[in-house]
Amino acid sequence: MPLSESSPGNMDKEIVTDSELRKKEQIGKAILSFTPRHVFARRYRDVGDLDSLEGAVRICQEVVDLTPVDHPDKGRYLQNLAALFGDRYQRLGDIKDLEAAMQRDQEVIDLTSADHPDRASRLHSLAISLSDRYQRLGDMKDLKVALQKYREALELTTADQSDRADLLQNFAVSLMDQYRRLGDMKDLEAALQKKQEAVNLTPADHPDRASRLHSLAVSLEDQYRRLGDMKDLEAAEPKKLYRHQRLGDMKDLDTAIEKHQEAVDLTPENHRNRASRLHGLAVSLADRYQRLGDMKDWEVALQRIQEALYLTPLDHPDRASCLQNLAVSFADWYWRLGDMKDLETALQKKKEAVDLTPLDHPDRAGRLHSLAISFADQYQRSGGMKDLEAALQTKQEAMDLTPLNHPDRAGRLQSLGISFTVRYQRMGYMNDLETAVQKYKEAVAMTPADHPDRAYRLQVLAESFTHCYKKLQKPEDLEFVNTYYGDSFKTQAISNPELSWQAALRWASFSEEFQLTHCLTAYSAAFNLLPELLWIGHTIPIWQDVVRRLDIGHTASMATKASITLSDLISAVQFFEQGLATIFQQILQLKPDLDILPPEQAEKLQKLSYELYSGTANNASKIAQERLELLQAIRKQPGLEHFLLPRPYKVLCRASEGGPIVLLNCDEKGCDGIIIFSPVIRGESASTRLFGAQEGFTSRTTEEQFTDLLTWLWNNIVEPVYQVLASHNFHKGRLWWLPSGPFTGLPLHACPPSDQFIHSYTATLGSLLKAQAKQPSNTQPKVGVVGVTHTGFHGANYLKGVKEEVEKICSIIKDPTLECLIADEATPATIKSKPQTWSWVHLACHGTQDLKEPTKSRLLLYDGVLELETILQMSLSNAEVVFLAACQTAMGDSDLVNESFHLGGGFIAAGFRGAIGTLWSMNDQDGPLVSESVYAHLFRDGRQPQAIDASEALQIAVNKLKDQKVPYQRWIPFIHMGI
Repeated sequence: MPLSESSPGNMDKEIVTDSELRKKEQIGKAILSFTPRHVFARRYRDVGDLDSLEGAVRICQEVVDLTPVDHPDKGRYLQNLAALFGDRYQRLGDIKDLEAAMQRDQEVIDLTSADHPDRASRLHSLAISLSDRYQRLGDMKDLKVALQKYREALELTTADQSDRADLLQNFAVSLMDQYRRLGDMKDLEAALQKKQEAVNLTPADHPDRASRLHSLAVSLEDQYRRLGDMKDLEAAEPKKLYRHQRLGDMKDLDTAIEKHQEAVDLTPENHRNRASRLHGLAVSLADRYQRLGDMKDWEVALQRIQEALYLTPLDHPDRASCLQNLAVSFADWYWRLGDMKDLETALQKKKEAVDLTPLDHPDRAGRLHSLAISFADQYQRSGGMKDLEAALQTKQEAMDLTPLNHPDRAGRLQSLGISFTVRYQRMGYMNDLETAVQKYKEAVAMTPADHPDRAYRLQVLAESFTHCYKKLQKPEDLEFVNTYYGDSFKTQAISNPELSWQAALRWASFSEEFQLTHCLTAYSAAFNLLPELLWIGHTIPIWQDVVRRLDIGHTASMATKASITLSDLISAVQFFEQGLATIFQQILQLKPDLDILPPEQAEKLQKLSYELYSGTANNASKIAQERLELLQAIRKQPGLEHFLLPRPYKVLCRASEGGPIVLLNCDEKGCDGIIIFSPVIRGESASTRLFGAQEGFTSRTTEEQFTDLLTWLWNNIVEPVYQVLASHNFHKGRLWWLPSGPFTGLPLHACPPSDQFIHSYTATLGSLLKAQAKQPSNTQPKVGVVGVTHTGFHGANYLKGVKEEVEKICSIIKDPTLECLIADEATPATIKSKPQTWSWVHLACHGTQDLKEPTKSRLLLYDGVLELETILQMSLSNAEVVFLAACQTAMGDSDLVNESFHLGGGFIAAGFRGAIGTLWSMNDQDGPLVSESVYAHLFRDGRQPQAIDASEALQIAVNKLKDQKVPYQRWIPFIHMGI
């Protein structure tokens, strides 16, 4: 029976029958009369049965042993046996199988005459085995002989032979191995030619066409990395990773990771190629970690590279590469956490990688440079000159091995320049600084305009001229500083937004000291990076980490202060808004006003935003990229140019149409207030110096100091603001506070001895604009009341006033749509679904603030909690006002001082136009009184409640508490937020 007529289902029966009815020689001849791999091997290929492969090897070996040397089929039997040994080596990685395959291949050739029609295929088979042994052991003799055998085979193969494409492809792979070892461009050019010819000979529907295209793309990328020609990179489109590294396109990187993961999933645990595929996946994940900072990527990358290293034999040439990438992962971790053990591990692994890398290997320069970087890191930590000298020496050695036209040469030049700069800063040698400047200039000159690293290289060059100016005071150096910094932020792509953020701040700091007029340009460059730094595809914890690590709030304060110093209040307001509550604003970005968009775009944006924010997206970066492209299309439409972008002052000032807004900006030099008046009424803003650094401020919260605190706030903050308001003829009405820094969460509303203003707070000007723009529903408002007297949580006392509070509210709101959830009805699952239909919500329960993880702040319900993170994910299109009659619902995070990370702010971010909350625990008996008064005013005379009236309703209720002469601690905590 011909092999092509067999099927996996009848193989076992066929094999048993053959083994029973024929002698071993007859079995072998019958099996081996067909194509290599035969019955057992066919079963191995189709169903992956290793036993079948072992059976094929055993039978073929017996046939070879029984066949005389002068038998005309001896060569064919040996060739097939060699192929089976090769299969087993590919599966198990045992070098003995490879040696056996080579031995059989050589025996075959010795038996094959020069004019034999199979000589080419047998030379090809030997060349493959030699190439495999080179890839395993790294012996150049094997590679040289393999290349010679490929050439001999190719000379014997005609253009129309069916296996010519295979031969060309394998020949090209070995040429690439030689190029990567010796760096000779002739080998790369020859490999490209052979791979292209192989692709041309491969039909479009051939199963190997995709892999050959992929292989061609890899070589084109090698040519790009050597020559830096973007045409090579564009031609290499089937492979995505390096195109991402050049242009920073997240789609390409995500595609690379997907393909690597598919390859790993399809590779058996004991397959010899599993290590290299795990390695490839780890490299791509590590690259995405470098781009996005997601620790999950780093953790998986480290795990995969460790698996790959474990599977890589000690004598394998890929072991150095595995060690190098493992070292880089530990170095990244050191940069993240600062643990010296990670740096020491990185240094050790990098040294091992260098030691395993031959002197003539083209990767040696890169590994030396990486080792030098870790020496430099160790110097930064220890200050030991021997580490700095080791870094300089190793970087120079790497430079000496880097060809002049190598794409990595620019980066290594810059790195070498940095070490010279560091030594200049340590020793003060001017020739070190001059050498550094020269290296930086060479690096910039070698960097194409569209390269993501061009921005950073320009910034480093600019920084070097700041040192020159400070040392020599040459005006031209000052000009170079501003020119190079300015050019860096005009580049087409930025590879590392964090580095650019830090560079912009250095530029701003330098300008404040030497040339204040460029300071605002520098800060503008920094804040333009916020969409990259607080990437929309990240989670809130990652945003929190970025805000803390980069101190974005403090930078906003400095930028605002610089603008005020230059009498540029428009820029001051814009900086203040951009840097204030940055995470809050990112959340609002995911909850856009869709009514102004065409229905199709609105639906798509809503879907993508929900997938990003809810965590349902399997590929957040891919979804974020798709969302970005949609936003770019939306912004091309008339009137939507600034959709979900930072608003200019002419838009921001409209938030004051309901009354003045007071922005409080604080830095180490003192505090300033900016008052925004309605452009319709006044058309201007005003600023006032509230207090200077010598007066200092510490937020004092102990009971004995609280009265002093209120007095201090009145004398230094509120009264000066009132004086400016009076000068503009404002004596009463609505007044919004927008505090930052240490003033966040302080009771500014409680300071005036007597007051005609109705006080509110807002997280940002943008959130107030959003609340004002939202039109109230024309339908009858639905009110939901939730009351939980006892949660069962440890430390949560019984709220005896809740029952009375709920009863009073229900007696006022006599509406059939009123829905009350009391005690065991108020579960987290119920509450999560109800606010989507309720427009007015009252929550009488315990609330707690988590200062370490603000998104874990929560309302304590019956048999569970409602966390701030869950609230932020809600989509509340009908929401108007929420009354949070729970403790600590308007107290923010002490570390994220410019963030509205409290429960009240969370409900506003989720879609409510206004909120009533408390700064700290309220008295049990005050809840019913305040709630009754608030709702009595809102629902007076049977009218429908209006969100804009909530602040006045709260003021009336608080005044009733004051009239009862209760201690100030009882009425101060109640505050209003929003419209």
